[in-house]
Amino acid sequence: MFQAQVFTLYPEVFPGPLSKGLYGKALSNKLWNLNVINIRDVATDKHKTVDDTPYGGGTGMLLKADVLANALDQNNKKGERVFYLSPKGKKFDQKLALDLSKEKSISLICGHFEGVDERVLTTRNIEEISVGDYILSGGETAALVVLDSILRLLPGVLGNDKSSHDETFKNGLLEYPQYTKPQIWEEKSVPEVLLSGDHTKIKDWRLSQSEAITRVRRPDLWQKYKKD
Repeated sequence: MFQAQVFTLYPEVFPGPLSKGLYGKALSNKLWNLNVINIRDVATDKHKTVDDTPYGGGTGMLLKADVLANALDQNNKKGERVFYLSPKGKKFDQKLALDLSKEKSISLICGHFEGVDERVLTTRNIEEISVGDYILSGGETAALVVLDSILRLLPGVLGNDKSSHDETFKNGLLEYPQYTKPQIWEEKSVPEVLLSGDHTKIKDWRLSQSEAITRVRRPDLWQKYKKD
């Protein structure tokens, strides 16, 4: 069973949407489990202080190293990979999601304020990952994104393990266009090749469409695809 652990100041956010649909069913069937740790619970002063001002000046507050380290030390498993959701982290992508889906457990740290004391990141061997080149008010939304992308790759979660086989990024390309009934809608018909029953032609058409879409919309992926 895949074990996810989230460190947060807002535990009520979780499991949120991950308790619904196929993920909720998989959670009930013990295909995965979620442990949510309230960082504030381990603060030792009477006010349960978790943040303080940065040395050297600057705006905002930083999550204190001693508090976060206590939370991690009391809950982490030996050898478990720990990730801090940060805009300056390594870009989270489908390859990393696939790699993490093969782990027995992972921990995610949801930041708030202006960040965390750098010392806890280095002393606890914490990896930084980013879900995109933009700023969120906290790491909770990013953690849900990361977990969503991992959970759907776990065996049995989608019901049909082939469901994710031809998706966007699976082969380094964006996904091809999809169509369903009715065959003609607002005078627009489904491409004839998809009605042909010729699986080789359909496969070739889908690949050509994926290549064309990727070339226009994501030239960065296209260049990487051509090199590979």
